[in-house]
Amino acid sequence: MSARPPGRIAYVNARLLDPASDLDARGSLLTDGEVIVDVGSNLFAGGVPSGIEVIDCHGACLAPGLVDMRVELREPGEEHKETLRSAGEAAVAGGITSMVCLPNTKPVIDDVATVEFVARRARKIGLAKVYPYAAATKGLEGQELAEIGMLAEAGALAFTDGTKAIRNAQVMRRALSYAATFGVIIVQHPEEPSLADGGAMNEGEMASRLGLAGITPAAEAIMLERDMRLVEVTGGRYHAAHLSTAEGVAIVRRAKERGLPVTCDTAPPYFALNELAVSGYRTFAKLSPPLRTEADRQAVVQAIADGVIDAIASDHAPQDQDSKRLPFAQAAFGGIGLETLLAVSLELFHNGHLSLLQVIERLSWAPARLLGLGAGRLKAEAPADLVVFDPERAWRVNSDKMRSKSKNSPFDGRPVQGMVLRTVVDGRAVFTADA
Repeated sequence: MSARPPGRIAYVNARLLDPASDLDARGSLLTDGEVIVDVGSNLFAGGVPSGIEVIDCHGACLAPGLVDMRVELREPGEEHKETLRSAGEAAVAGGITSMVCLPNTKPVIDDVATVEFVARRARKIGLAKVYPYAAATKGLEGQELAEIGMLAEAGALAFTDGTKAIRNAQVMRRALSYAATFGVIIVQHPEEPSLADGGAMNEGEMASRLGLAGITPAAEAIMLERDMRLVEVTGGRYHAAHLSTAEGVAIVRRAKERGLPVTCDTAPPYFALNELAVSGYRTFAKLSPPLRTEADRQAVVQAIADGVIDAIASDHAPQDQDSKRLPFAQAAFGGIGLETLLAVSLELFHNGHLSLLQVIERLSWAPARLLGLGAGRLKAEAPADLVVFDPERAWRVNSDKMRSKSKNSPFDGRPVQGMVLRTVVDGRAVFTADA
C-alpha cells in the first residue's frame, strides 16, 4: 500500500456510467487523493490544466467500482482456500472495489475482535475494501442470537448465518425484531435445511438420470414463505440471498408489492447457467443453492430486468482441489466468481435484457445503497473507487489463470465479453490490464 496519497488525476475520453444519477455520456472525471472532485461531459472541454496526471480512457466505460455483497473470504481459518490478499487481487482484477464477506470463517465473525481483525487486515493489504457481515447467531449454530447491537457498532454491515439458513422460526423472529430496533438487515440463505439435506443438485429428471439425490425448489419457497410472515410480524429488514427459482422470485415479488421491507440478490450462475452445466458430473457446477431448470433461469433474468431482484453478487465460494475433485455427491458446494462477475453480468446487456447502465446499477449502486455504503456512484466527494472497462472485449474464462487461490469456476471455458482495464481504490490504481 502506497504511503503517499495519489495527486490529482484526470480521466478523459471516457464513457461515464453513473447509475445513481442516470448518467451515460462521454466526458471526464477528476480525482484528488482519495476522492472524486468533479465529473461531467464538459469537464476539461478547454483541456486539462498542467500539473494534473492524465489517463486517456480511449472511449472505454468509466463506472463506480463494483460492490460485491456476498463473498466468502476463508481468512481467518482456511487460508489454503483463499486469503484476504488473493481474494483482493481477484476482486480488483474483476473491477470490484468493495467486498462484503460472510461470517463463516474460523473463528466465526461473531464478536467485535474478529470484525475488527478483518477490517484492519484488509486495510493493511490495500486492495479492495472489505466490510464484514457478522453472524446472526453465535457460532452460526442457529440457537442464540449474537450481540447484534454491539457488532453493528463495531462495523458489521448486516447479520447472517452465511451459507446456513436460520432454521428456527423463533430465532429468526427475534433476529428480525432486533433488526427493526437497530436498523440493520438480516440476510438469509433461503433454503429449508431438512429438504436440502443429502441433496447434491436440483431435483428433477436430470438428477434422476445422473443418479443423484435432488434438492427440491420447494426448499427455497418454503423458507421464503415462512420468513415473509415473520417480516410482516416484526417489521424487520430482510434480504434473501442468491434467489434461484421462479417460485422464490414470485414470493419476493408479492412481498414487495405488499410493501414489506424485503430485498434480494442473485448471482451470475443463476441467470447464466442451468442444471445442464452439471452434465458429466462437473463438480465446479455444484453450487448452493443448486443450478435450476431453464425456466427458473429465465424467471431470474426477468426478475433482474424488472427490479424484483435488487442486486447481483458474485457468491464467491472458493474450494480447494481436495474438496472438489471427488465423486459429485461428496464434493463441496460452491464456485469462485470475483473475476467473472462483471463479464458474465454483461451478458444481460449483450442479450438485450438490461441497458449497460442497469447492469452497473445492479453491481454497484444498488448493493451500496442497500448496505448503507458511500460507494457505487460518480459524484464530487464520493470515494475515488472506479473501474474502467471495455464492454465489448472478448476473452475466455480459464480457471487456471484465475488469481483466486482456488480454481473452482462454474464458468471455466466460457467465452465472455467485457474486460476490466483499470481498477482504482481511493484514487490509487490497484489493477491495470496487460496491454
